[in-house]
Amino acid sequence: MNARNIFFAAALALASAGAAHADGLRPIEGRSIDLGTMTGVAYYTAERDGFRVVATLGQGDAGTPVRFEAVLAPGQRMVLSTPRGVGLASDAVEISRENDTMLVRKATAAVTN
Repeated sequence: MNARNIFFAAALALASAGAAHADGLRPIEGRSIDLGTMTGVAYYTAERDGFRVVATLGQGDAGTPVRFEAVLAPGQRMVLSTPRGVGLASDAVEISRENDTMLVRKATAAVTN
């Protein structure tokens, strides 16, 4: 089994935790992310400096997975987005920390030109 198949098997297993919508995420609990042409999972761990968010995205079977990491303090957020075309809003997901709760929800993204 190659690395791409392992990534997608792990993504499917973690995606069973639920779709990307605005509700609390527990440490290590995976949440699926759908950005149109790119899909993947996100999770976080509680660390001394804050909550470390890890999001791994890939583009079907042909794309190389990409990992994003950020450490969020209370009140901080990160947005992952992919462009859709000229004059169209991007597909976007926001991961935010509100006190000791992590939220994953569809985000409103700006129109790209």
